[in-house]
Amino acid sequence: MTSSTPHDWTDAGFATRAIHAGQDPDVATGAVVPPIYQVSTYKQDGVGGLRGGYEYSRSANPTRTALEEALAAAERGARGFAFASGLAAEDTLLRAVLRPGDHMVVPDDAYGGSYRLVARVFGPWGVDHTAVDLTDLDAVAAAIEPGRTKVVWVETPTNPLLGVSDIAAIAALAGAAGAVLVVDNTFATPYLQQPLALGADVVVHSTTKYIGGHSDVVGGALVVRDGAQLPVGLEGPTGSADLAAAVAFHQNASGAVAGPFDAWLTLRGLRTLAVRMDRHCANAEAVARFLEGHPAVHQVIYPGLASHAGHELAARQMSGFGGMVSFRVGSREQALEVCARTRVFTLAESLGGVESLIEHPGQMTHASVAGSPLEVPDDLVRLSVGIEDVADLVADLGQALA
Repeated sequence: MTSSTPHDWTDAGFATRAIHAGQDPDVATGAVVPPIYQVSTYKQDGVGGLRGGYEYSRSANPTRTALEEALAAAERGARGFAFASGLAAEDTLLRAVLRPGDHMVVPDDAYGGSYRLVARVFGPWGVDHTAVDLTDLDAVAAAIEPGRTKVVWVETPTNPLLGVSDIAAIAALAGAAGAVLVVDNTFATPYLQQPLALGADVVVHSTTKYIGGHSDVVGGALVVRDGAQLPVGLEGPTGSADLAAAVAFHQNASGAVAGPFDAWLTLRGLRTLAVRMDRHCANAEAVARFLEGHPAVHQVIYPGLASHAGHELAARQMSGFGGMVSFRVGSREQALEVCARTRVFTLAESLGGVESLIEHPGQMTHASVAGSPLEVPDDLVRLSVGIEDVADLVADLGQALA
């Protein structure tokens, strides 16, 4: 008979944690995969007599709980939270840690959706921001306004220019100012990078991408570091400065939670993240090296290449260089032509699935930052390198660039 006491996977390796944390076999049936609790409400044993703490699935659902525990274990955090999308996760976090009049520091090449949320949703709410080159620590320090800056937001690698920032160094700057350090770990994944161990307070993911991994589910996540606190001087809605408690309150109060089937699909993806990322990384490096030697390509941007400005830093704080490759071809027209000519690479937004995708960021994922300081070069092409046979990927790019 299976024990009802959950196993502690704290000391296990990444792949073991991803497969087992929060996912012990079901006590009643022995099912080795957590079931989909497609339910909205739960019978109470008398008023307030909750079974396992479940009363209503916006507040908690057993399938979502399994995912949240697995995500926390993957990032080695204290508590995980699953949302309906990556932007829902970001919105919930920012509402928990910011107030009108506060200030944020954000990357000057942030994901367009994140920047839109900061500039066009939180801006009118009274939150100011400064966009800076996060690879320049002096610029980051100059942008932080002690007493007013409450959040330093890091993407590393960034989307789509693949900039690499020093998480530990920025954590020291944010901590000295009493600000919360948020790291978007979507591109690197918890398999390749552990921001909480480097000093981040909270990690954000679009689980739609590599964690889901199959282009069949939309979701987001937050994982909070053990002991992480709200920005200095701020008290949360529960009467404490505990960051995880504030996020939990806002997750329930705002309600943009992951549904049970979406949580189940995301959990399924997390189990194979390690083996998929090994293949994504190997294929991306081969593609990047091919592009680097192609006469039609003006620049290849990939942290695994020695030519990348952040190569040495990436090698120190990541265990692999990821599956994203960007390159420039000299003109907008040529970039659009390359995107139109591929056959194995599918022209589509998003990233991180098993299939390879190609896109023109200026007119697709980053159209929302056109005309802003975050506008991307119009000759830039972004690849999400999948796990197909690498020879087919290289041949496809070769004919598209011919």
